Amino acid sequence: MADLEAQITELWEHRDDLASVMPEAQVAATVREAIDLLDRGEVRVAEVVDGEVVVHQWAKLAILLLFRTTKMSVAEVGPFEYRDKIPLKRDYEAAGVRVVPGASARWGAYLAPGVVMMPSYVNIGAHVGADTMVDTWATVGSCAQIGARVHLSGGVGIGGVLEPPQAAPIMVGDDAFIGSRSMVVEGARVGTGAVLGAGTILSGSVPVIDAETGEELHRGVVPDWTVCVTATRPRAFSGGEFGLPCVLVIKRLTEGERHDKAQLNEVLREGGVTT
Repeated sequence: MADLEAQITELWEHRDDLASVMPEAQVAATVREAIDLLDRGEVRVAEVVDGEVVVHQWAKLAILLLFRTTKMSVAEVGPFEYRDKIPLKRDYEAAGVRVVPGASARWGAYLAPGVVMMPSYVNIGAHVGADTMVDTWATVGSCAQIGARVHLSGGVGIGGVLEPPQAAPIMVGDDAFIGSRSMVVEGARVGTGAVLGAGTILSGSVPVIDAETGEELHRGVVPDWTVCVTATRPRAFSGGEFGLPCVLVIKRLTEGERHDKAQLNEVLREGGVTT
C-alpha cells in the first residue's frame, strides 16, 4: 500500500508530464488499482481518528488523476445513454447491496453490505457504511464519508469535495438520521447518533448553538447523540438587523439510544419542524 501511495503522489507531482514517471499503460494500471481499492472499501478518503478527521490525500489524488487520464466514452443502459469518463458501479448482488431502479453509483464509491439505494446517487470516493439507507433523490457527493445504519431521508444533499486535495470531506457518524431536504456541505460533520430535522442547512461555517444556554458549541459540527434543527440568529448590519442561519441543539439523547420515529417527530414538532 505504501508503494502505491508513493506512486500516486509522484504521478500527481508530475501530472503535466506523466510519461516522465512511467509509461502510459502503467499510469492507467496504477490509477485503476487505487480506484479499485476505494471501490472495495479497502481504502477510504478520510476517517475519524481520536476525534479528528484524517484525510488520506493520496486517495483523492488518485481520483483527480483518473479524471485527467481517462477519456470520455458512451455507455448504454437499457434505453438510456450516458457519456462520461467514469463507469457505473457494478456487481451489487455480490456486494449485498439493494439498488432500486433509478439509483446509480460511480465506480470508486464503496457501498457496504446492507446498503439500500432508492432512486438516488453516490459519487466516486464516497464511503457508505453497512445498512445505511440512501432514500429517494438523496445524493452523496464525491468523497463523503457516511457511517453505518444512517438514514439519509428523501432529497438530502450531502456535499462533495475533491479539491483542494487536503480538504476534509463531509463526515456523518454511525446511526445518524438526516431529515428530508437537509443539506450538509463544505466539510461539515454530523456526529454519531445525531438527528438533523427536516430542511437543516449545515455547512462548515454555520454555528451550532445549544438552545438551552445560547452557547455556540462548534461551527459546522453537530455533536454526537443530539437532535438539531435549523434556525436563525439576529445580527445587526448598517442596513438593519437580519437573521443569519444557525443550527440549534434542542435535545441530547442517551448514548446508544435508537431513533424512534414517533418520538423524533414529537421532539422536532416542539422545535417547530418535522422529519
